[in-house]
Amino acid sequence: MNVINREALQDTLKNIDEKIDQLNNQKITAFFESLGLLQRNDIVKDYLNWENILIVVPSRSILDEVKKYKDSISRISFITNPNANQIHIYDFNDWKTSTRNKTQFQIREFLKTNFGGAPKTAEDPDWIKLI
Repeated sequence: MNVINREALQDTLKNIDEKIDQLNNQKITAFFESLGLLQRNDIVKDYLNWENILIVVPSRSILDEVKKYKDSISRISFITNPNANQIHIYDFNDWKTSTRNKTQFQIREFLKTNFGGAPKTAEDPDWIKLI
């Protein structure tokens, strides 16, 4: 004798999970809209199809401001890239693949030109300060 109707329960749980995913997608969209990311042309529009989203921020102060939303919005992660000029988003799987088997130093060097990093040029006023 089965106490639980497993098929009915699994169907109900699946429907609830789908609704939770839809609500989380709405949270992600609202969060990106509040950051002004949806108006930018350089932001990929299929980010909701990614399993997890990596949000790259250019400074710790920005990270401190946005990281409090990590607990209430699932599927997002943050990193700070001081070489970035603005906030960027990437597929977290790309980050994992790119940084696998790299040391911290290699990752810091990698961030200078990847995941939002922009190489310093002579036209960049911050580059002049480094001389």
